Amino acid sequence: MNNQAFQKLSPNHPLTNEQNSLINRIIKFAAAHLQNKNIPAVFTIYGDAGTGKSVILSSLFDRIQKLSRNNTAPFSGTQNYFLVNHPELLKVYKQIAGPLQELYKKDYMRPTSFINQLDKKQKTADIVVIDEAHLLLSQPDHYNNFYHNNQLEEIIKLAKVVVLVFDEYQVLRMKSFWTKERLEQITHRYAHEEYVLHHQFRMTAPDNLINWFDAFTQGTLRPLDKTMWQNYDFRIFTDAEKMRQEIIKRNNEEGLARVLSTSGYPSTLDGGKHYIKEGNFKMPWDQYNYTSTPWAEIPETINEVGSIYTCQGFDLNYAGIIIGPPISQVPHTNKLQ
Repeated sequence: MNNQAFQKLSPNHPLTNEQNSLINRIIKFAAAHLQNKNIPAVFTIYGDAGTGKSVILSSLFDRIQKLSRNNTAPFSGTQNYFLVNHPELLKVYKQIAGPLQELYKKDYMRPTSFINQLDKKQKTADIVVIDEAHLLLSQPDHYNNFYHNNQLEEIIKLAKVVVLVFDEYQVLRMKSFWTKERLEQITHRYAHEEYVLHHQFRMTAPDNLINWFDAFTQGTLRPLDKTMWQNYDFRIFTDAEKMRQEIIKRNNEEGLARVLSTSGYPSTLDGGKHYIKEGNFKMPWDQYNYTSTPWAEIPETINEVGSIYTCQGFDLNYAGIIIGPPISQVPHTNKLQ
């Protein structure tokens, strides 16, 4: 089992027929619109978590850059960029670029850096690929040097072709507020195409268990039966410490096993550690990762609780998930609140 995150997103990762067909379709879309200098074009890929969005983008960008470097018209000499507003995922993409001749680390950027850099130089891009577009800022963030109103709007102004992936269920509703409708209010101003991914790759679970998780995220508790976790290790713990011990065991055996949590526990911005406490369980939240190694691959993070800021978009082998205080069952119903 390969436990390096960059290998799971590598352009050399085998693709399905559907994924290859989609990449070919986007290449044709980009080729058709690169020559139109006045009207940008946007290709949107929709898909839930684990449907292979990032793998597709990684392979797509690799192919685009090969076409650019190999002087293949109309991609010859194009200036293309890969953006993701997630520091841990950006580290993974830069790792991917390292050993591959056609990929340069400098072409992988955070959206704010891309916008400010091109604005300052008064330059534009040809093709921009955006992973996790639901994390783009939809309002100014002066603290992080973004002074415009919406990152997607600014990126489209700076590019001929934009390819993005979007999942409205992974939106962080703080400096970003996105819905499918709000996204399309922007993308549908331009030449556009769309594609929806359905197949689940991250969870090799039976369909009825995946359906149970889908219902859970929509606020409904369905009955469970043992057929749901045949050949899939799914357990519900009432003791977080016992779950932690099981995760440690799995990490020692196979690696990439971590404890994660939803939000809702008290935290402070004083630079110190803050803890999640549940009965006998006590572990600190993840700390900001200043290294070039993704959080989940650092051995010491087995002693931290991961959050959406460190694990969004990652493929763990085992995840022990703590459901935080804001989520509870409505008494005498099968509904969550």
